[in-house]
Amino acid sequence: MFPSISPAQEIGLAILFVAALVWIVGLGHMLWDSRFHHPEPAAYEGLSAIPAQRGPKGHPMESVELTEAEQQAFAGLVRTIPLG
Repeated sequence: MFPSISPAQEIGLAILFVAALVWIVGLGHMLWDSRFHHPEPAAYEGLSAIPAQRGPKGHPMESVELTEAEQQAFAGLVRTIPLG
């Protein structure tokens, strides 16, 4: 094919070209599917990706008990926030 490169280099170049072509076709296929494939709105109902809330109290590991000094410091911090 090219007179200045060896047959092994020609084979490597052909493999590289085929791999690049396969990658481009695959990328185009992925982009085409993501652009034109719109699932039904009800398709995601019932998925448990986000767990349901456990109620107003929450899970014991989601809360901490503050000391009296921490409560007073937090109350002072809240008082410094301008209300508009």
